[in-house]
Amino acid sequence: MIHVIARMEIKPGCMEEFLKILLGNTPTVLAEDGCYRYESCLDTKAEDKDKYVTILETWESEEHLKAHLATEHMAKFRDAVKDLRYSSNVTVVSPVK
Repeated sequence: MIHVIARMEIKPGCMEEFLKILLGNTPTVLAEDGCYRYESCLDTKAEDKDKYVTILETWESEEHLKAHLATEHMAKFRDAVKDLRYSSNVTVVSPVK
């Protein structure tokens, strides 16, 4: 099992459109083989809640994550949000055994 922390900085005035696209894509991601969690989160600090989106993901394996990233719906997602965000930072971790 692996966990993904994907944090994106959203451009001013773009949060509503970004979230509409993200949340519209979420059921498709959750239906993917090996996806256990795909949860969108906003910062709790008032000054950052309209600036950042963090997606918490859990996948059965790194292979499942790679397959997810190669899907057509994720390519469409990346294209749809490319002008709505400044940056994206992804961290992949696995539990200590």
